Amino acid sequence: MKDAIGIIPNLGKDETWEFARELIEWLKPRGFEVYMPSCAGMAFGAGCQAVPVDRWRDRVRFAIVLGGDGTLLGAARALAPSGIPILGVNLGHFGFLTELETSNVFEHLPAFLSGDFIEDERLMLSAAVIRKGEVVYSGRALNEACVARGHYGRLTVLSMRVSGKDVDAYEGDGIIISTPTGSTAYSLSAGGPIVAPEIDAFLVTPICPHTLYSRSVMVPGSETCEIEVVLPSQSTMLSLDGQEFYSLEKNDMIMIRKSAFKVMLLRRKGWSFYDVLRKKMKEGGARLPQGDAGLSAKP
Repeated sequence: MKDAIGIIPNLGKDETWEFARELIEWLKPRGFEVYMPSCAGMAFGAGCQAVPVDRWRDRVRFAIVLGGDGTLLGAARALAPSGIPILGVNLGHFGFLTELETSNVFEHLPAFLSGDFIEDERLMLSAAVIRKGEVVYSGRALNEACVARGHYGRLTVLSMRVSGKDVDAYEGDGIIISTPTGSTAYSLSAGGPIVAPEIDAFLVTPICPHTLYSRSVMVPGSETCEIEVVLPSQSTMLSLDGQEFYSLEKNDMIMIRKSAFKVMLLRRKGWSFYDVLRKKMKEGGARLPQGDAGLSAKP
């Protein structure tokens, strides 16, 4: 049994520092070494080992990610090649992907350390930009790959094929290619449907298309989505999980397919995607300001 636990904190949040120290102090007397990514480990100093995450394989039982969904997305991309499971602790706002809150971590952590949990496997996608026949950029994402215009008002024109077969040409703000995990994120905001995480498929959702008929399309996970930049705006970009970006040029081809890597999220026994969906979506609405004349006042 591996006797190290990884901790990946969002150091941009003040409350993360205090909670991470509390977590380290809880784990150490129970015989667990604590690994942190190099920059975080050096910042914390004593009590943990600063080790690059690509060296955690065969050492770390699972990684505890302290932050919101954005922190977990970054951790997922970094840890996917090593296959290290992730236990998310919400210190953000929405926390759709996280499993625990700071208020119940120490209540449930003993069960996770003893192996009493369920595994929630999520597919990832890989994206490559091909320019003049050469791959100039590649990356992976847990939520989505997005090809979209930048800050300027001009529309972009993109054409899409699925495994060599023409689908459509999109004139608008761009296209989102999401995993089922990402169907509750940007794709949902753009009008796409919610897809259960166990479905092996991608969701193609146009962003503000200048047409009356463009709608989301579900593509089998075995297929490859091919997006060509026909007419770029002045700053058309490829973004992965809204965190990694690459500038695109006219005639660039973006190839998006299922990644060879998957992400394993740890869940409590009895966890249900539909329970989370109902609870989190309801909470999302509840976060709107109460009593604001522009939102809730009755005429």
